Amino acid sequence: MLTFILKRMLFAIPTLIAVSIVAFIIIQLPPGDYLSTLMADLASQGGAVEEGTVAALRERFGLDQPIYVQYWKWVSNIVLYGDFGISFELNRPVTDVIWGRLGFSFLLAILTLCFVWAVAVPIGIISAVRQYSITDYGVTFFAFFMLAVPDFLLALVSMYVLSTYFGQSVGGLFSPQFADAPWSLARVGDFLAHVWLPVFVIGIGSLAALVRIMRANLLDELHRPYVTTARAKGMSELELLLRYPVRMALNPLISTLGWILPAVVSGEIIVSVVMSLPTTGPLLLRALLSQDMYLAGSLILLISVLTIIGTLISDVLLAIADPRIRLQ
Repeated sequence: MLTFILKRMLFAIPTLIAVSIVAFIIIQLPPGDYLSTLMADLASQGGAVEEGTVAALRERFGLDQPIYVQYWKWVSNIVLYGDFGISFELNRPVTDVIWGRLGFSFLLAILTLCFVWAVAVPIGIISAVRQYSITDYGVTFFAFFMLAVPDFLLALVSMYVLSTYFGQSVGGLFSPQFADAPWSLARVGDFLAHVWLPVFVIGIGSLAALVRIMRANLLDELHRPYVTTARAKGMSELELLLRYPVRMALNPLISTLGWILPAVVSGEIIVSVVMSLPTTGPLLLRALLSQDMYLAGSLILLISVLTIIGTLISDVLLAIADPRIRLQ
């Protein structure tokens, strides 16, 4: 297992390099750069910037250099010094801007994953065991309906209903009095009172998808010969179900961790904007709109790292759960 993990980590290095190159090029594809966007915004508001000032800023930010020079400067500083550059718009180090919100993004992602798995697995099992029953049809309808509903629409409707009919404080992860307060039991309680709604809204799409996956996987396993053999030996239905078919049906579900983890983080961008969440999602959207290349590139790189980490975790869990696929 240790050799397998080390190999996967070594393979991740060229993948990250390729992703960083592609991300940096994509950010540069729109016409102009950050200063062009800034000048256009000022012109629309009736302001202006002197050409000398623009030239000085372009030289300061390195925007007058070729794209490959800008990329090498950015990547070499990350590798050698852990320096992700300066956010042009905020005029602050990217690390200071990101780390302040990355913790909330990770916490929200972990809570969402726990919610999705804790609900999807038992519902998928019930739906498969009671195939073509009213319960199965109800779960199927719910899954397809939730897959079709956009996250931002669900966020808007949920916030409206809770605020109008239940008088609850919605938006953000804290009440105004706890937004900048130090951590305490009261602040933790306030966080828990607010975080459940973003977790529900962000996770509902993945929940619906995993319910369908679990149902399909378990239906394939329930008709295997080993199930018939175990039943013929007198094993109880509950013990048989949990010991063999469910265990085998979880394998494809475990493999989905590779895309669920980054999907949760990147998929909460619009939801975070709608619900005013202090996560990295609004930062990425703002950086892309303003062509703040160092901030946007760093966030995209972090999402790519999450994809690789999620894939590695899923592969390790699969090897632990199923001895048949362990690498010798």
